[in-house]
Amino acid sequence: MNKLNPVIFPTIFLSALLMASPGYAGTGHGDEGAKTAQKDEHGDEHGAEGSEHGGEEEEGRVHLTPEQMKSAGIRVQTLQLHALPIEVEAPGEIKLNAYATSEVTPRIDAQVVKRLVRLGDSVKAGQPLVVLSSVAMAEAQGELLVLANEWERVRKLGKKVVSQRRYLETRIAFQQARAKVLTYGRTEKQTETLLKNNTISQANGNFTLLSPQKGTIIHDDFILGQLVQPGQILFEITDESTLWVEARVNPKAVKDLRPGASARVQMGKQWIDGKVIQIHHKLDEVTRTLAVRLQIPNPQDQLHPGEFVSVRIQTGSSDNQVLALPTDAIMRSPDGDWQVFIEMDKGEFEGKEIEIVRKMPGIAVIEGIPAGTRVVTAGAFFVQSEQAKSGFSVHNH
Repeated sequence: MNKLNPVIFPTIFLSALLMASPGYAGTGHGDEGAKTAQKDEHGDEHGAEGSEHGGEEEEGRVHLTPEQMKSAGIRVQTLQLHALPIEVEAPGEIKLNAYATSEVTPRIDAQVVKRLVRLGDSVKAGQPLVVLSSVAMAEAQGELLVLANEWERVRKLGKKVVSQRRYLETRIAFQQARAKVLTYGRTEKQTETLLKNNTISQANGNFTLLSPQKGTIIHDDFILGQLVQPGQILFEITDESTLWVEARVNPKAVKDLRPGASARVQMGKQWIDGKVIQIHHKLDEVTRTLAVRLQIPNPQDQLHPGEFVSVRIQTGSSDNQVLALPTDAIMRSPDGDWQVFIEMDKGEFEGKEIEIVRKMPGIAVIEGIPAGTRVVTAGAFFVQSEQAKSGFSVHNH
């Protein structure tokens, strides 16, 4: 640590020295200051209070409003002793969560009649997406209505009037016709409406495809009037609240790795916590690396598939208990030493010099402040900027 700069004293100390000097009558006002002091019979008491509170509260401290803290993303945490994680670092790529993604495709040849949603729209499960028209669907709908009427007639006659064989054949034919309409793309509700109304005009071949899940439309490559084929992707829908990261790891480094292990993903200066969900069992033939799949949250849709990231996967922890902070929480003080910002009161911060014992990827082991101290772990740069604006030069030891 640097020695205390003799030029910079706390205000309370300077005030005490001046007041103890013979003939003290103010600061830089001569006789006029002395007369003013004599007119105030409580001058000495007020001066002492101002000295005590001003020096102790303001010198070197930064005061931030709740709005400033929220806007700057300032996060304060209690410093605690803990075992350092042992991590493996690897490159990774963000990908869609395939288990939260669906494709909407027609099952028969059809033509696009009406688009109901667009790229980027958020949809709910069961929401209508597109109206299609198909000759095959019209034929299936007509056949269903005919067989529904026949089955209703035979059912009313009963097995005593018609033969057992005729009864079963009619029932099966109706069920198969209904299943064909459902398989072609009509929903249960749409089909029941058709049977209930029992009108030939409704057998027009139109049907609506619905969203199979909640999510966002990320693909809709078609136009109105287009003829589409079975299996052609009309929509791709995904729930972007969680994403996957495919990390490429040296196989020798994952011998102790298990699903559920903690992991971190770096995007710029931001770290996002995740976990290992799958470990591939086949090496990449080109890179000779093993793919490890992570799942991470995606708040406010900040991350997007295709982006490259740096990944750190925890494979164990050390036995020693240490004090550690994110490297972004540690700044350079005006005199060149390392410092962190500690919370003196709500919204009030002060720089405190520390020593870095050891650095790890994204983490530094420190000394100089005790466990239990409230430390700024995110947004320290903003606090330092505000400190610089105030013109303070802080030397805390």
